[in-house]
Formats: sequence, structure tokens, C-alpha cells
Amino acid sequence: MNNKENPHISLVGAGPGDIELISVKGLNRLKRAKVVLYDALVNEELLTYAPTAKKIFVGKRSGFKAYEQEQINQLMVDSANEFGQVVRLKGGDSFVFGRGMEEILFANKHRIPTEVIPGISSSVSVPALAGIPVTHRGISNSFFVLSATLSDGSLNPELEKATELNATIVILMGLKQLEKIADLFCQKGKSGTPAAVIYNGSLSNQKTISGTVETIFQLHQKAAEKGPGVIVIGEVVSLASPALDRLYANSSEMICCS
Repeated sequence: MNNKENPHISLVGAGPGDIELISVKGLNRLKRAKVVLYDALVNEELLTYAPTAKKIFVGKRSGFKAYEQEQINQLMVDSANEFGQVVRLKGGDSFVFGRGMEEILFANKHRIPTEVIPGISSSVSVPALAGIPVTHRGISNSFFVLSATLSDGSLNPELEKATELNATIVILMGLKQLEKIADLFCQKGKSGTPAAVIYNGSLSNQKTISGTVETIFQLHQKAAEKGPGVIVIGEVVSLASPALDRLYANSSEMICCS
């Protein structure tokens, strides 16, 4: 009698980092998983919810890639065919700069049933946890989310378009480009616009620095923080509630500059 499970892939967004911010549905899929392929931004505490599953790290850290994307795609399909239930676990939401659709299309090409379980995106949740609303009546009617860097390592040219908007600008994967980003906004006359960087959003070591476009890079250098960061540029930064930020920080300290 064949007890092998039918192949199936669940693409699960793990949220911004706090393990309690994964969805109930995503957590249930983890508990049933036979194989978990997880990325660098996933909180590894989540793996304890899949105690018997095979865990494979497929992320990137400091420029090191455990696997190329094509290898990840194939590993995902091979694991599903061999073991059955596979969870592809990604930080944030899989469809926000997560290459999730590429993986779904590859699985579909190989006739592996798939499902997408959305995650809480850091683009909205991390500013919120720092007390920064991405929209606020009378101040910002929209927000624009973009990645700072293209696949070839160059600065995203859409940042120049962003400088022309009155919307809240949320920039992911941008800390290495922060000086260039600040210079670009300054050149467009936005030097006095409030700006913030939130490090390690939703984790116990979350920290926020806030200032203006003109000062934010120097504040970032002074902070010398490590870990992922979300950049927010816009008038809503001036509404930031330190009390909310403290809920996720070890210290109430905020570096501010008027």
C-alpha cells in the first residue's frame, strides 16, 4: 500500500519577523509540512512548528546565495514529488519583492498543485509598529512601495519618479543605497521632508531613527544598526508615536533630528 502523500506546495508569507504575525492558515501548513524551504528573513523560531519536517535554508545573507532561484524552483518541485507537502516559507508577503509568482509558475508548469497564503508585508506593518501610518487624512492619501535596488545591483530608476509624488514613500532593501536615495530626494527639493529608518521591524530589537531626508543618512551611520531596515519618506513620519515603537524595542531611545 502506498502511503506517500500527493505532491503539494504551499507558498506561505511569514510576516515581518515576529512569529505571532504569521497567519493561522500559514501556521497550520507548517505543522503539516514534510519539507520547509525557508529564506533568510524568516524567523527561524517558526521552524519549531514543523518539528518532523526536513528544513532547507535557501536564502541569501550578505551577498551569499545558498541556491540560485532556478535551483530553488527545482528543489521545491523535487521535494514535493518525493515527500508530498512542501512549504515554501518567505519573509513578509511572497508577492511583494519575493519572487513568489516565479515559483508558482514553475510548480504549475510541472503540474504540482499549489496554494498561496499571504503574509503581512513589512512595507505597511513595520512603519505601523513604529507608530508611522502610511496614510493619514489631510497629510497623505496614498503610499508608494518600491525596492531600492534592481537585480543587477543598480539603483531603482523609479526612485526618481517617487521624488515627484506627495505620497508616502516606503523603500525596502535600501540601506546600502540610503546615501544615494537621500541625495536624489535632496536634488529634487525634498531635503526637509521627514524621513525614518526602522531596523529589525517587529522584533525585540526594533529601533527607529527619524530626521529629514537631508539628515537621515548621517543618523543611519551614527546608529550603526545591523539587520533589515525599512525606509519611510513623507510627512507621516512626523506623526510617529514613540510609544508604539517601544512596544517592539528593548529601549525607548529614538535618535531624532529636527
